[in-house]
Amino acid sequence: MDQKTHPDDALTRAASSLRRSRITEGKPFPLGATWDGLGVNFALFSAHATKVELCLFDDDGETELERIELPEYTDEVWHGYLPAARPGTVYGYRVHGPYEPDVGHRFNPNKLLLDPYAKQLIGQLRWGPELFGYQLDHADKDLSFDERDSARLVQKCRVIDPAFTWGAARKPEVPWERTIVYEMHVKGFTQLHPLVPEADRGTFSGLAHSEVPAYLRSLGITSAELLPIHAFVDDSYLVEKGLRNYWGYNSLAFFAPEPRYLKTPFANEFKEMVNQFHAHGIEIILDVVYNHTAEGNELGPTLSFKGIDNASYYRLLPDQKRYYINDTGTGNTVNLSHPRVLQLVADSLRYWATDMRVDGFRFDLATILAREPYGFDEGGGFLDACRQDPVLSSVKLFAEPWDIGPGGYQVGQFPPGWAEWNDKFRDTARAFWKGDAGTLADFAKRVSGSGDLFNKRGRRPWASVNFVTAHDGFNLNDLVSYNDKHNEANGEDNRDGHSNNHSWNCGAEGPTDDPEIIALRERQKRNLLATMLLSHGTPMLLAGDEFGHTQNGNNNAYAQDNETTWLNWMGITANGRGLREFTRKLIATRKAFPILYRSRFLVGSHNEELDVKDVTWLSPSGEEMTNAQWQDGNAKCFGMLLDGRAQETGIKRRGSDATMLLVYNAHYDVVNFTLPPVIDGSRWQGLIDTNQPEIQMPAFELGHAYAVTGRSLVVFGLATENAATRRLRQGLGALLDIVEAPLPS
Repeated sequence: MDQKTHPDDALTRAASSLRRSRITEGKPFPLGATWDGLGVNFALFSAHATKVELCLFDDDGETELERIELPEYTDEVWHGYLPAARPGTVYGYRVHGPYEPDVGHRFNPNKLLLDPYAKQLIGQLRWGPELFGYQLDHADKDLSFDERDSARLVQKCRVIDPAFTWGAARKPEVPWERTIVYEMHVKGFTQLHPLVPEADRGTFSGLAHSEVPAYLRSLGITSAELLPIHAFVDDSYLVEKGLRNYWGYNSLAFFAPEPRYLKTPFANEFKEMVNQFHAHGIEIILDVVYNHTAEGNELGPTLSFKGIDNASYYRLLPDQKRYYINDTGTGNTVNLSHPRVLQLVADSLRYWATDMRVDGFRFDLATILAREPYGFDEGGGFLDACRQDPVLSSVKLFAEPWDIGPGGYQVGQFPPGWAEWNDKFRDTARAFWKGDAGTLADFAKRVSGSGDLFNKRGRRPWASVNFVTAHDGFNLNDLVSYNDKHNEANGEDNRDGHSNNHSWNCGAEGPTDDPEIIALRERQKRNLLATMLLSHGTPMLLAGDEFGHTQNGNNNAYAQDNETTWLNWMGITANGRGLREFTRKLIATRKAFPILYRSRFLVGSHNEELDVKDVTWLSPSGEEMTNAQWQDGNAKCFGMLLDGRAQETGIKRRGSDATMLLVYNAHYDVVNFTLPPVIDGSRWQGLIDTNQPEIQMPAFELGHAYAVTGRSLVVFGLATENAATRRLRQGLGALLDIVEAPLPS
């Protein structure tokens, strides 16, 4: 049926008594609400609507003051110019058209809708039956039609003034190969932070306090990756259980910052935070969710896209358009095959990269963004749009290269210019240090840049984002403290979250007073951190892992907006402080020795002119690994020799980097590892031993058998009387300067 208008009679009478705002044709571009200094142009895409009404509200968004029909329709865009409007104007839309779910249309003008291009939202969403386009208790479910007004329950849009004085700070522009990512949550990082004023905690203003970026800089972090900050919704089933969507992977507005993270009524608060991070040389990476929205499936609410043009914005089943393609597991999938929807996402990214000066993006379930109706396509519209766009091609792009759709696992298949979360690195590193048999060969691939996945088409090792923990799954402390997940607090009878975590509790489930178990757990933490931070690729550290934050075994804390996920700065133990200092030392080591972040893959090829290999894999005897040793499922100790004399590029240059040897021992007992002869007259300088993290290691003669403690990692640098020695000394000096610098309280 065609529901062209369903005005509330009382509202109509009230509106008619008001002075009608004068509206002119305006322009179909730019989309959204744009203030030009004299008035506001409103433009909304809808290919199938029959009429669009602009609804104006009071400053609090509580009372609807006026409905104004947008007068023009150009290229499927409804538009009008309102001279009386100014920044601060509160608005929403009512969109008329057919309500025919069987053919994909769900127009219902009784539902107030958010502008997809809204730059700021006000108010909070309150759940109620009025939010749904159909009658919840009707036998026909979503085929029925609901005439109740949703305005009192939904958030509203606010016109912004984009003016902002950025000052002298500039984008850090950290080179890819030197990037060190720190995944963090806006609220979780600051909610218990003693140096952040209580009124600012949990907000962008809290992150903007100089102590926050100063702390990251002192660790050696270059890039802060924020969990989703686009405006999102608390799922109704969580609200009913007294929980919230803490992580934020339930977006509703791709241009607006989440209101709960704003201390002030002004969206420019986000810009102030970015400015402060940039002043400290720290990049801002946004975790963005363009694969689905908070409107769910056919039984979900009508909040924005569903009521504006459902058939355009979402992927629907070809032969049953009432239903949604669900490649996300959340009910719907955004239709990036539609040019206007692709434009929406590209415009959103450009807005955050230009107006908000964000340095990069991590794309949640990125395989969906590259999937056309016929399947995953690295030449699909979205990836092509990013590659050719002068703005988007110049910022950092990280893909989470998997989803639950057909052909959903695509690690290593994204095009040049993209970095990808490498779950093979995560799982292999965990399994190796747990002591699983048969993992040695795969582990060697991961620590050397995962060339088997990424060494093609001129891609570089930085394309592999190496992580051992992330927001989703066990954090570092719990990875070595629990065999099993403990998600009872989520209210799903511990059925949620992954069960195959490659975790090991080291002898006791959860907290323990056993000193031997505690010592082993601390060493395992150091092993995993050292593996991640000293491997070729882009390392990513999870916030709190540097001092052993625990979530008490919860590996799916998406709904835990409480002390489970908030970082407990005042509760850091002596072991936690030691781990933090060790993390700083690892990052400083990586920065001090360029051979650890070279921009070419390690392939083990022999340079005849220099008579060296870029990497040599060594057995405990100090000799090169044999095929039989690689295939030995019980082998758990080997060395990776990085020869600093090998050229990083094909261009001949003078000098060389320091030669380094990393020895990995996942065996439960001591292994005597013979330090190999590389250059006559040289010695091996001990740099790091995860079994003795605080000691100053001596130098060792070639051929010395170093006792590598069970389950530990040791790093050596080669000291010779040539340029490489100077490189080693320079690196050691830089390392000491960083490590000895005081850490913020």
